[in-house]
Amino acid sequence: MRAVVCVRLGLDGELGPFDACAYEAALEQGLDVTLLSMCKESDRDALLKLTRLGATRAVVLSDPAFAGADTLATAYALSLAVRKLSPDVVFCGRQTMIGDTAQTGIMLATLAGLAPITEVMKIEELGDTVTCMTRRSGRVTRQLPALLTVERINTLRLPRLRSRLGELEVWRASDIGADPARCGLVGSPTRVVRTFENESGKRRCKFIKREELEDVIKAALAKTKISEKTDKCSKKLDTSPVFSVGTAPLDFAKSIHAEPTVIAPYDTETVISMIKAHDPAAIIFGSDAESKRISAEVAARLSLGLCADLTAIEYDGSEIYMYRPALSGTVIAKIRSTTRPTLATVRTQSATDSDVTVAMGWGVKDSVDRVYALAESLGATVATTRKMTDNAVAPYDLQVGLTGRTVAPPVYIAIGISGAVHHIVGMERSGTVIAINPDKNAPIFDYADYGILEEF
Repeated sequence: MRAVVCVRLGLDGELGPFDACAYEAALEQGLDVTLLSMCKESDRDALLKLTRLGATRAVVLSDPAFAGADTLATAYALSLAVRKLSPDVVFCGRQTMIGDTAQTGIMLATLAGLAPITEVMKIEELGDTVTCMTRRSGRVTRQLPALLTVERINTLRLPRLRSRLGELEVWRASDIGADPARCGLVGSPTRVVRTFENESGKRRCKFIKREELEDVIKAALAKTKISEKTDKCSKKLDTSPVFSVGTAPLDFAKSIHAEPTVIAPYDTETVISMIKAHDPAAIIFGSDAESKRISAEVAARLSLGLCADLTAIEYDGSEIYMYRPALSGTVIAKIRSTTRPTLATVRTQSATDSDVTVAMGWGVKDSVDRVYALAESLGATVATTRKMTDNAVAPYDLQVGLTGRTVAPPVYIAIGISGAVHHIVGMERSGTVIAINPDKNAPIFDYADYGILEEF
């Protein structure tokens, strides 16, 4: 059985954690693996070295025509290569650490005619069909050929001492029959207008005593959530409709339209029919797995720009601008779409989360039971950091951050968390943030409304 594993090398020349897991997942199934990457030709040696782990060959898509591609243009080029390779199953990491969009895989599946399964936690059976346990949708089965987007579920093996290099091929745009008008910057419907340092989550921390915690939580639950910083005050669209897909992203839709229309219930066909019937200016989706899948399918089928994981959106009277973290959350990118309608997924709170989230970091690795007890007493959802999951102290399902999930509860209590940017980007839209940490210099206090300088 043939498999293609789509990978992207990071700025450091290494695979990101999700792509590494996708590669290992394919190797564990004993498949004939081909690595596929759209990258600079200078990266081909690094890609070739990865074949020592078990891939029989690597294919590099390298052509000046591919430069500057957004997710849609990238998915288009990859889809042509996948059709040429004709695998039984394609593996992708959930997201890269450069763009962090988690939408290229679904677009690729749509353009290449593959049945998608997203957020794969375990591959249970692979034959004429593939059955996977997923992070939020339970057990899912699809007919082959299929595409799997893999979560951070394993550790990529090391090369054996006498392992050999596989074959490497470099394919140009002409080799895959690519239309230059759909490639690279020319074929990219989303454009980055500018980038700036990510300080959107920073707050002014007020230090309190432990006995004040309960009163602060009660007061915080009555407050509205914070609004994100943008370049200018957002005006409202009044001549074109704006759609909110479900109610979760409604607040974002209201930031650019006084009376947005809610689409519910919804699926890919419903959204496409609404676009064709009403010519909306924008369609805003939530951050749940189903909304991400539908938005990417709509974008791929209609050749529309899609901006993922927004923290803010604004209308300046003539253009809609979108804001999202990039480069592992270190910068904020201001983006516009050249196509209509503007499509976007935004960071929203899961319907299964409570109004209070209690998050535990490495500083309370020996006090996990106490954290759970506090959460239970508050009726709160429990969350954690990457270091806790990497060391098997807490399950991956609880991880919040760049390589975990995004939450935006009215109250977020961070206990024993240092405040690394990888975690901050997953919780910065929380309403009121309370940090408990004995280290007064911990970065988490820069992102907290209230701080308690104590051991937990």
